[in-house]
Amino acid sequence: MEDFIIIAVLLLVIGAAVIYIIRAKKRGVKCIGCPAAGNCAGKCSEQAGCGCGCHCEE
Repeated sequence: MEDFIIIAVLLLVIGAAVIYIIRAKKRGVKCIGCPAAGNCAGKCSEQAGCGCGCHCEE
């Protein structure tokens, strides 16, 4: 019974993460882990753009 609960919790966490990634990609987020990913000005360099080092398109 304990194994079933552990497996269910792991599946729930992994499922939630997958759903979060799918929704973020549908919104057009370039770099999901970056807190400023939605605010990128287009050119991602240290002077212009979000400056986070994510791989935005120039």
